[in-house]
Amino acid sequence: MFTPEQRWTVRELLLKRAQEDEKLVAAAVTGSGSRAAEDRWSDVDLYFGVADGTAREDALEEWSSFLYRELGALHHFDLDAGYAIYRAFLLPGGLEVDIAFAAADRFGPLGPLFRPVFGTVVEQPAAGAGGPQAEHLIGLAWHHALHAQTAIARRKPWQAEYWISAIRDHVVTLGCLRSGLPSVYAKGADELLPSITTPLEEALVRSLRPQELSRALRAAVSALLREVNAVDPDLSARLRPALNRIPARRASG
Repeated sequence: MFTPEQRWTVRELLLKRAQEDEKLVAAAVTGSGSRAAEDRWSDVDLYFGVADGTAREDALEEWSSFLYRELGALHHFDLDAGYAIYRAFLLPGGLEVDIAFAAADRFGPLGPLFRPVFGTVVEQPAAGAGGPQAEHLIGLAWHHALHAQTAIARRKPWQAEYWISAIRDHVVTLGCLRSGLPSVYAKGADELLPSITTPLEEALVRSLRPQELSRALRAAVSALLREVNAVDPDLSARLRPALNRIPARRASG
């Protein structure tokens, strides 16, 4: 396991390289490191502005080669970040390094966790379109409830568990959105009020028996309807009759 000192060393090495890289004109620390809120398990999160005439993809590939060659990266994956290219690396010792590249005219904060290191910061439009939207999450949740019911009836317990857990996750995200807390990756979940989280404890699947899956599904549906009612009572009233019938289907065979 990496140490905080090793994490600091890696971040400083990357920032020094960024200042020496003519293809980059700006850099910022993002994530918990931007506000001195790191703990023992925090990642390295960096955001770079790319000079005019340089393709973000070219800069990303150069930096990827460096992380593999000099820091011994083990693997990486990409995330969709709109106009920014975002890549996450796993280093030996379990340290995650996330780097993102954007054109210089789009280099700026999309949230509060942003600390410029050098370069010009450009004010960005208010974020929102790229984040989770309540209407979409509600649609996903009722979709998952239908499919969980079907999986139970078809005696596919692992698939049912998957859908039930996904409903619960969407309810957590809806609660974070409503409460003004970070909603991505449940980062605000542990700050939610007990009135939101306590009912969700009943939606935890405790075994793969059909009766238990049905019980957890009923709890997940109840928590979903409660959250929908908090943001849109009319929609909750429309959904309630159909959703309340979902756990009633019996396992076949």
